[in-house]
Formats: sequence, C-alpha cells, structure tokens
Amino acid sequence: MTAVSREKNEPVTFTPRLRGADAVGNYWMRQATLRLRREVCWCWSERGATAPQTVAALPPFADRASHSLDLSRFWEEKQRFYLTDPTARYLTEQLDASPAPAPLPPARGSFAWVVAELQLDDASSFVLALALTTAFDASMGSVVSACLNDQTRAHPSLSLAQKLWDAPDEVLALADPAHALFARGLLVRPASSAPRPAETEWDAPLTVPAVVARQLLLPGAPLPAGLAPLEETEDDRVELGDAARLVALRLAGARRDGLRVVPVVGPKGSPRRATAGAVARESGRGAVEAETFTASADDAPYLNSLATLCWLKDLCLFVAREPAAHEGHACAQAFLPSPTIPAILFVAASERAQVANVPEELLLPPVNAPTLTYAERVARWKRALGAKARGLDSVIAEAARRFRYERETIDAVACALKRLPRRVTAEDFFAACRSELTQEIGELAARVAPRFESEELILPHKQHLQFEEQLRAMRALTEVHYGWGTARVWNESGIAVLFAGPPGTGKTMAAEILALKLDLPVYRIDLSQVVNKYIGETEKNLKRLFDAADLSDVILFFDEADALFGKRSEVKDSHDRYANLEISYLLERMERFKGVAILATNRKKDLDEAFLRRLRYVIDFPLPGEAERRRIWRQMIPPGVDASDLDFDFLARQFQLAGGHIRSVVFNACLQSAGAAEPRLTMREIVVALKREYDKLNRSAGLEQYGPYAAVVEGLEREREAATR
Repeated sequence: MTAVSREKNEPVTFTPRLRGADAVGNYWMRQATLRLRREVCWCWSERGATAPQTVAALPPFADRASHSLDLSRFWEEKQRFYLTDPTARYLTEQLDASPAPAPLPPARGSFAWVVAELQLDDASSFVLALALTTAFDASMGSVVSACLNDQTRAHPSLSLAQKLWDAPDEVLALADPAHALFARGLLVRPASSAPRPAETEWDAPLTVPAVVARQLLLPGAPLPAGLAPLEETEDDRVELGDAARLVALRLAGARRDGLRVVPVVGPKGSPRRATAGAVARESGRGAVEAETFTASADDAPYLNSLATLCWLKDLCLFVAREPAAHEGHACAQAFLPSPTIPAILFVAASERAQVANVPEELLLPPVNAPTLTYAERVARWKRALGAKARGLDSVIAEAARRFRYERETIDAVACALKRLPRRVTAEDFFAACRSELTQEIGELAARVAPRFESEELILPHKQHLQFEEQLRAMRALTEVHYGWGTARVWNESGIAVLFAGPPGTGKTMAAEILALKLDLPVYRIDLSQVVNKYIGETEKNLKRLFDAADLSDVILFFDEADALFGKRSEVKDSHDRYANLEISYLLERMERFKGVAILATNRKKDLDEAFLRRLRYVIDFPLPGEAERRRIWRQMIPPGVDASDLDFDFLARQFQLAGGHIRSVVFNACLQSAGAAEPRLTMREIVVALKREYDKLNRSAGLEQYGPYAAVVEGLEREREAATR
C-alpha cells in the first residue's frame, strides 16, 4: 500500500471517514485524535478503574484537585504506561508511524498555508488542530470532557494541550494573547466563557470559528451564506477617480499585519458596493459583503470570524450598514473586527464623521462613491423603466430634479413602477418616489398637513402678485436650471423666501398653500430641538436637517426665524464666536439647499443682512385693510352656519385685527353658540368673543368702538365686577 493510499485510509477524527481536503490539517488532526485516545487509556488507569475490553466507554470523573496534585507523581508512571499497556503502546506507535506529509504548494487559506504563512512550530500546529477537531467532529466533545476530568467542558484548553503534547513547555508560547493564532482570529477564547472561580487562562476553552474551520480544512468550499461576492455588472460599473486608484495601489502594496479600514463615502443609494468592489479589483483582490451583519455587540465575534476568513481567502470585506455619527468610540468599535486581523474592511458611510472614531492608524483615505448628475438621473430613470418610460419625459425630468435619488434607489422605485398592470401616470410616478423617501429629520421637524386652499389667503394686490410670482418660480425651476442651463452657476439651488409680518397675517397659511400647490411635503422646524446651548451642537442639528431634506424637494418652514437667522454680534467671548459660526454655517447651507425654504418672522429688522441678500423673495404680510378684513370675516364663517344677523361692514371697519385673530374670534363665538336648535351666529356672541380676544392680546378698546353693541360689553363688565365682590 502506498503512502498516499495509506494516508487516505487512516482515521483522522473519531467519526469514521470524516477528513478534510488539506493533508497537513488531516495529519495534525490525526495527531490530536491519537493523543486523545491515548490520554483516555491513561485516565482509566490513573483513576483506578479497569477499561472495559468489549464495550467502548469513557473513564469515570475524579476529584479535580487530587487529579492536579497527582500529575507530577504519575508523570514517569504515565510514560511507562505508554510503553507497557497494549492499547497505549499501539497508539504511540501510530503517532510515530504517521509521517508528516511532504511539503507541497498549499492552497491559499488552508491549514498548510497558515502553518507556512505564520511559520508555526509543531506545538502551535498541534494546538490549532486540537481546537479544530472540536469544530470539525461532533463526537469530540465528550472525549475532551473525559480528558479534562470535567463533564461541563466540551472544548479543549491549553492545559489539555500541555497534557497531550510530549514537550509541555513548548505550549507555553501560546499562553500569550498576542500569539499569531489568537491575533489572526484562528483561535478564539469565547467572551462568554470567562474563567470560573479557581480557573486560569490555561483552562479557558479554545475554539475555531465555524467559517474559519471550514476554510482551513476545505479551502475550495464555497463562501458561507452570510457573505455575498461583489461582482461587477454592466448596471453597477463605476469609473474610479485618481484618489480611489491611489487607495487601491496602497492596498496592493506591502502587506500589513493588522486591519485596514477604507471608508466608502456616498449618499444612500449611491454605488458604494460597486465602488468597494472596483477598488478591491484594482488592488488585485475580490470583495464580499457581510449581508447579515447588524453591528450589535453580539455580532463582534461573527465579524471577527468573517475578517479572518477574508484574510485567509485574500478577499476584501464590505459592510453596508452605516456607523452612527457622533456616537463615540464604542460605536465605532462595534463596526470593526480585531485590529490584529490583517483584513481589508470597506465601510459604507454617508459622511466622514461616521468613521471619525476609528483609530487613525487603521484608516486609509476615504473613497467617494460617484453620485449622479441631473442628466444621469434622467437617463437612469429611462433606462430602469424601459418601455414604461414612454410618454413620461416631462415627468421624469421633473422627478429627476425633485428627487435626488441615486442609482440603487432609482432602480428599486422603477422596479415597482414596472409591475403596474397599466400605463404609469405622473401621479403614480411621484407617489412611488415619495414612498421611497425616508426623511431622517426625526425630532428636529414635524410634518405639517396643509389645511387651506389658495382662495383663503387674502392679501393686498402687491403681495398677492409676489406670492404668484414665487409660485411660478418654483414651478419653473426644473426648466430654468436644466433647460436654460442655470444649474451649474447656481449649484442646483432651490428657492429661499421670507414671509415677514405681524402674527396672524397669514404666513403659515401661505406656506401650507404653497405646499398644496406644489405637491410638496412641508416640515415645520422645531427650534427648541435645533438650537442647542452646547457649542457645536446646533451646527450638527442643522447638518442633519439639511442633509435629510436635500434628498428630495421638501418645504422647510422656519417659524420665528429670527431665533436662528439673527444678526451676528460683536465677538466678546467664545460663545459669541461660536454663535456667529452657527449663523455663517446656516447661511452657507441655505445657499446650497436644493429644496424650498420658507422663513417666517415678525421681527424682520432682527435678521442678518447677509442672510437677507441671499433670499430669492421677501414678501411682507401687512395687517389687512378694511376691504380685506371684510372678506376674511365672511370667509371665516363655517358653511351651513346662519350668519344673516352679522354686520360684516361694522366688524371690518371697527376692529383692526389680523386674519388669525379674526379666525379665533369666530371659532370662540361658534363654541359659545353651540347647542342651539340650528347653527347660528349673532352679533352678541361675536362681540363677546371680540372682547375676550382683545383681553387676551392685552389691547384696550373703548365702549365707543363697539358702537350699538356697547351694552353687551357693559354687561360683561358688570358680570365681572359682581364676580369679584
């Protein structure tokens, strides 16, 4: 029988016919199995029992303390036992008769490759194989328990390795956590297996992660289910810029002993996967994505095992889940494998701040994923929709400006639209785009549902014309930017407008009507959440706000805008300096904002002049004149309410109130009139509500202002005096 055929017939593990594809790995696992068998024989003798001759059985467990104390006393006896006991002598002969396989060029990532790459000595190779057999052979655990004299332990340890190896002192080197087997993630001490009382690191269980064990013994096996290759296709092909090519050259250069992290920066939907794959290929490697990685603390061992596997197979690892920005060092570490594993990790990020806490020595320069221009978005929509794009040129042109989606998002939305069993309409198109929009504004803003129709906005003629001009400008933005060519000069910017005027003059109503007319979502900015007393936090909040809103056309409505856009002050201390920086940052972001920003204030004079210069439109909302007030009074009466007794001319002439206050008066009068046989308002309820409104506003109105209805007011005064006596 030849050496090769004999090797194939020799049992490697306890389970029959279970062997790996790597000859060196099989050799060392056989060494571990034979030594474990021999140790079992000795355990029967040491524990004062007779091994059964016909039935395979494991020796009984003994007192652990006595067992440890007897190690030295029984050492020489154990060596004699190996030579005199028939079974032990046979196993010893088998150990000596099994030659190491002839050195051949090993497959990348195999057991033999690891031995050569890390220059492992025999003791280290044996310890790795001992741990590997437990991951490879399900029947190994009970044998290990018997040899360790502890039925609760199913994994080998360094102490067991010392007992099995002929030169125990050689195992001492593996007690160093920096040993290459631990540093590379080949051997692992599970975090959940902290030493129990009276235990040491020598007793800690040793394991080989399952995906690593499979690679060591079956180097040609397919990738595990949690990894997907990043293969280049025609649809996701990207052209690398000079900076990305330089990163690829650095990756292709001298090998490092530790982790290297490459941030792939780009907005959601941009080809970050394809970019990572292109850089990996440029460096001479393949790339895979960790599809099931969630960045939880429980995932850290899994990420380490994937990183080790990628090192073994010379693959780059891509993690699509983005780190959370500004969450501190612990959050950054949750996205990183052990820094001693020589893997290349591509991390998807929307901004550099998300990798700010990654140790600098691990970071390589970021690679920017290419983003689509307006023309490329139009082309991508048409290509993704195919035949469904016919007749939608104007709709696609508008959507490409409104929704600044990247290729992956466009493809996903188009896939849904193509499944419609009918022709795609403009309403279908915009609804599908909007359903994909996941605003990350969070607590910084609240979505507002428009309540008013344009007929309800009553303005003087000049302001009405300005409002219509603004509406036309917003509707023409796509044509002017991309048809007339202003997009490059104006950085594809949107429109910022200021509504200035006293409270109640219709500023909020106008913003809601614009949203309705333009079919855009409107968000009211919560200044209490945006403005933060801590230095630098306001800019962070503003960045989050604008970054989220820039993805798609929305209306950002800043009420009481003077709180954010106030004048810059003379710098007297650090707080003044940072406050001015906040305003400067806000001005810069407003210029780059691609949506619609509406600012409302009743203190226009307090706004920074530099900001006023950047506004496209400024509309002053004055207090309504008598004619406008008459229209407002009539308009505020709910349909179906009998208002035939109301003197609208008198109300408009005598009471100079803004529309918001008139609305409040009518509403309060309705509340007090409820319960009658039919909905009906009289001048008495209106006058009472007027009196209450003036009191609320802390404004005085003489009895003569109420004219023929002064008696109603006098009656209210008498009731109040009577109540205070």
